[in-house]
Amino acid sequence: MEWIAPLLIVLASVAAMEWVAWASHKYVMHGFGWAWHRDHHEPHDRLLEKNDLFALVGAGMSIAMFAVGSPLVMGAGAWWPGTWIGLGILAYGVIYTLVHDGLVHQRYFRWVPRSGYARRLVQAHRLHHATIGKEGGVSFGFVIARDPARLKAELKRQREAGIAVVRESLGG
Repeated sequence: MEWIAPLLIVLASVAAMEWVAWASHKYVMHGFGWAWHRDHHEPHDRLLEKNDLFALVGAGMSIAMFAVGSPLVMGAGAWWPGTWIGLGILAYGVIYTLVHDGLVHQRYFRWVPRSGYARRLVQAHRLHHATIGKEGGVSFGFVIARDPARLKAELKRQREAGIAVVRESLGG
């Protein structure tokens, strides 16, 4: 039963990372970090984007937590949950890479879901990309996707209020 606490910490860390990802996407990437994130919202034919630098930030968070939890690094001052938090951050990074980069942007494989939650994820993220520029927008999370109909209504409200410029392809 010694594995229950570490497992719960890993699972809680994965769940918490969706909130961290949402907040950093909304307030950092679409805020002062726009210089790194902009090319992710613009068409290009490059293999890598400046936006990929954010993956290094996530990796740094995971590595830092592994270090904090390691007696080899911290000696007697090691904080044992740090290792499991680091593993949760790493697991979220793998999920993010498969879902966002793989499924939604098809950087690694080609599959267009026709139904279910995978389709909802793709639709929600495409609606996120429906705006031009960093202002406004919807669906800043990566794994939890709101109802696309509600997201479309929110985009329409933002466009009418002058908060966001919506691409014409959305019907806007």
